[in-house]
Amino acid sequence: MNMKTKIHLKKTRLALQLVPALTILVALAISIPASAQTITTFDAPGAGTGPGQGTRALNIDPSGTIIGFTRDANEVRHGFIRSKDGSFTIFDALGAGTGSGQGTRAYSINPSGAITGFFFDSVTVAHGYVRSNQGAITVFDAPGAGTGPGQGTFTVSPLIINSSGAIAGYYVDSSGVSHGFLREKNGAITTFDVPGAGTGPSEGTLSYAISETAAITGYYFDSADVSHGFLRDRNGVITTFDVPGSGTGFHQGTYGGGFTPRGTIMGNYVDADNLSHGFLHNDDGTFTTFDAPGAGHVPGSDDGTYPFGINANGAITGWYVDDADVNHGFVRDKHGAIVEFDVPGAGAGVFVWSIAPNGAVTGYFSDANNVVHGFTRNP
Repeated sequence: MNMKTKIHLKKTRLALQLVPALTILVALAISIPASAQTITTFDAPGAGTGPGQGTRALNIDPSGTIIGFTRDANEVRHGFIRSKDGSFTIFDALGAGTGSGQGTRAYSINPSGAITGFFFDSVTVAHGYVRSNQGAITVFDAPGAGTGPGQGTFTVSPLIINSSGAIAGYYVDSSGVSHGFLREKNGAITTFDVPGAGTGPSEGTLSYAISETAAITGYYFDSADVSHGFLRDRNGVITTFDVPGSGTGFHQGTYGGGFTPRGTIMGNYVDADNLSHGFLHNDDGTFTTFDAPGAGHVPGSDDGTYPFGINANGAITGWYVDDADVNHGFVRDKHGAIVEFDVPGAGAGVFVWSIAPNGAVTGYFSDANNVVHGFTRNP
């Protein structure tokens, strides 16, 4: 998924690869006046005020608690928890580095308040962690994780811890190849590779979401750096898939990224023009694709629709990039109707990452000076 702050997206396919039918959904665009929604912006204590610094909100739980991380004036990251009343708790994992680009990043919170993410240490090696709802932090490393700069253990999605405390992620080995892992609540870690995943630097398997039954979805880069989606079921059986219309060029293809409550896979695919589109991979093998009505269509521009969060009701949130290269938020309800919205004070960047069961969403935006601020939008 290569977006304006692009998450790094990277020939062989499985013989059992799915070739389902394509269903195109024509979504209803709805404009919501500002009076019908409440958008609150916020800055965590200690967040920097220079370009690229500030507050990045990444996940919201059913109670309205928001988590994410800050980037301070020295370019160091720190985890934060914003309670529903607006109060903040700032935390750092033991061993987190204090240099530029290092520090603690919080990505996902489950209903019991457990938080996971990763941190870069003093030599910029990544380590996973889980923080209990009492504040105790446990650090973990996947077996085989590299120990050089930029290598290690990563948990980098709002959807990578389930209510039981199981965590999905990936690790980068000493050769720069990515591999998936599942960490059980008891700390046991199982690693895996999708058949057909490339074995060169920046190739391999990347896990991005885990279901309540510990099924895992994500994507893998093959030896030609084309991306394909995968599903690893709770028994460890792996199936791969490609959305019809996915491109076959460098970093084009299918990116699995989340689950609906019934196990349908949500994600995005990048076509031959480098335009992104949302999709649902239904349990009957069919696909539903969707685009925010305002999404851009300029070939080669990375315009398009980028879904990232999904709630227990099947509502999806994310952002889209228009023809002018400006980002806007959207919410797609379970029936396919799409609401588009903007955050007051935003410049070109609005990034929406997570949606709570009541429809509240959270994310962050860059202002006219490229300083980053968190926000929440209540319907």
